Order: sequence, then structure tokens, then C-alpha cells
Amino acid sequence: MAKRYGLVIDLERCIGCHTCTIACKLENGIENGSGIRVETVGGAHRDTPGGWRPRLRMHFLPVLCMHCDKPPCRDACPPGAIVKRDNGLVVILEADCNGCEACLRACPHGALFMDGGKGVVRKCDLCAHRIEDGLAPFCVVCCETEAVSFGDLADPSSPVSRLIRERGAAVLKPELGLGPAVYYIPTRDGRIS
Repeated sequence: MAKRYGLVIDLERCIGCHTCTIACKLENGIENGSGIRVETVGGAHRDTPGGWRPRLRMHFLPVLCMHCDKPPCRDACPPGAIVKRDNGLVVILEADCNGCEACLRACPHGALFMDGGKGVVRKCDLCAHRIEDGLAPFCVVCCETEAVSFGDLADPSSPVSRLIRERGAAVLKPELGLGPAVYYIPTRDGRIS
């Protein structure tokens, strides 16, 4: 059975420390930008029987390439520099990238960025070089709170598949039908974004 690598991120465990962001920069030699960003998702108001009152809450949302089953960035890339591997990883062939940035506009998650120093677009590739060596992505290894889990989504008995089932993990923007390989375990009140 073919593997499909992906991540499960526990939003209750993420403390917004940005260790994943720094780990990505270090492991991949990125000077400006990172393959992962951590967004702060703020509070909201809700209607109660006594009228409007604030229901303040906040959590952190790590956003990276979703390694979509149907990647719009790949479809938008004129030189064909973005490929989807058999193991589900979506990677950029930097030697083929012409820097046109069409892929940046196509990604609904804003997961790609222009590396000005190299003149090419970059993004998270789940540390494909580490996976080839039998290692987990560096962000997973460095996460102090163990909020990020890595594994084979195609194996129903894998720890990540069990987390998705048992903890009700979901993807961002499911209405797009892109088949992301990054899942989020919601906060206690059921929120993802």
C-alpha cells in the first residue's frame, strides 16, 4: 500500500512559541520567511439571553503547505516546478522554478513564499530529505509541547490516523475539496480557525 504522509496538529497543545517556524528556517536554510507560520486566532462575541457579551478566547494556528491531494499550486505552475510525489508530498523543484509567483496566488492557505535571496518560491515539503532518511520533519522533532504528530495517513492503524478518528481532527477549508494531508485537533470548544 502506498504511503501518504501528513501531520496532525493539536490546537490545545500549541502554545504559539514559534519553535516550528525557527526549526523550519534552520533545517531548510531559509533566511527570509519560513515554511510554516503561526497565526493567532482571536476571541469572538456571542449572543446570550441577556444580550451581547464578549466570549473571549484565543488559540494558535500553525499554517503550512497542506500537501493537498489536488494541489492548486501545482496546477498553476507554468514551468511545472511543483510536483506531487507518490508518498503524497508536494515539493518544488527549485531548479525549474522561474519565480513567476503564479503558485502563490493559487494557494488558498497562503503557504508559499518568495525566497528573495534565491529568486525562487519555497514552501514546506515536510522535510522530504529527512523522510527519505527515515526521520520525522524537523518541526515535529522540535515541538516542545508535542503538538505536531507525523505519520502515514494511508495506514488506518498509524498513530496519526488514530488521532484523526479519536480526537475529531479536521482540515482547513474542507469546502475546497483539495484533500489536505494536514489535520487539526480542535480546541475544547470545537474551533479550528
